[in-house]
Order: sequence, then structure tokens, then C-alpha cells
Amino acid sequence: MSLANLLTDQQHRLDALMSLLSSEQNLLTQGDVDGDALAKVALEKQALLVELERIETMRRDVQKRLGYAEGAKGARTAANDAGCQAAWESLLEKSERAARMNELAGQMLSVRMKHNQAMLDYIRQIAEKTLYKPDGRNSAQPGRINASA
Repeated sequence: MSLANLLTDQQHRLDALMSLLSSEQNLLTQGDVDGDALAKVALEKQALLVELERIETMRRDVQKRLGYAEGAKGARTAANDAGCQAAWESLLEKSERAARMNELAGQMLSVRMKHNQAMLDYIRQIAEKTLYKPDGRNSAQPGRINASA
């Protein structure tokens, strides 16, 4: 596969990844988060990331096989020599954008999890201050007279 084709393939997969990341962000901003939808997005993201890694490995192999140095400098030179410098630059831009979107989604998820944990802690705290004993009778409340004699 040619370098230009590999770069184009990576760009298409990055576009799909950014679309998934956008969907994930939209799901995380809803008041009532759809856990099943989030799980589906996570699985699709994982599959795309595996494919992106596979294609990136192929791109590096082509770069190496053609005699270019490893790393970004060699990749830039290979893209320039193959006449696909614009595709390489576009791929870098999309990669950076996808990374930022993924980081934002991670932060949003972290905030959501902290909020959920705080709510669970609050509910647990309230449950510990129950007004009823295990036998169903209410316990005497401080400051009130227990008239059940």
C-alpha cells in the first residue's frame, strides 16, 4: 500500500474517531447519561484505535522500507518526497484534535464519576441516620419525649 493511501486511510479513521468522541461528549453532557450508549461508543472507539495503530505500524514499516529515518522527521521527509505533504500535515492536525477531544471526554467522565460518588456518599450518610429500627419501630429522636410507655 502506498504512503498516500495509508495517510488517507488514517485520516478517514481519525474522522470516524472524532465523530465518536463528539457523540461521547454529547452523551456526557446529558442530565441522564445513557450508560449503554456510552459503552457502545467506548467499544467502537477501541476498535478504531486498534485499526489506527495497525495502519500506523504499516506506515512506519513503509517509511523504514523506503530508507527514511524513523520518527517525525523521517515521516515528514517521506511524505514530502511522495508528494503527500498536505495529507501528512492534515493527519497531524487531526491526530492532535482527536487527542484533545479524547482528553476532554476523559475529564468530563472524571467529573461525572466524582459527582456520582459524592451523591452515593450522601445517600449512604442519610441511610445511616435512619429513623426506624430493624423491628419497624421508630427510634426516639433527640430533643423529643418518648411517650410510648
